[in-house]
Amino acid sequence: MEIQEYGEFREEEIFRLYDSAGWKAYTDNMPLLAEGFRKSLLVLAAYEDGKLAGILRAVGDGCTVVFLQDLLVDPSLQRRGIGTALVKKLLDRYPDVRQIQLMTDAVPETEAFYRSLGFVPLAERGCLGFIR
Repeated sequence: MEIQEYGEFREEEIFRLYDSAGWKAYTDNMPLLAEGFRKSLLVLAAYEDGKLAGILRAVGDGCTVVFLQDLLVDPSLQRRGIGTALVKKLLDRYPDVRQIQLMTDAVPETEAFYRSLGFVPLAERGCLGFIR
């Protein structure tokens, strides 16, 4: 597996990855997703045998806050350490950032994954999150 910064937005491979993960809200408006990629702080891609295996997209200022916006791994390639490698690369890139945040589905597997990487629910830090 090779992890690199994702440069040029390649709609076909991004559509395939997001669609395979069931993220239809993104694939329903590919021009908007492409613009989101262009405006991201960092996009990392994991390739396995030349095929896009996973993607991590982060937004923020890169100094005081980074928000892990998207983390997707091809469902057929999950549980091989791809997601872990992508998150660790992000954490290595921003070691001095005060807050690295994310929001995800409330399912035990996802919570266990992020906890294994040192993330904790906001409530455990005496914080409260809001969304609109």
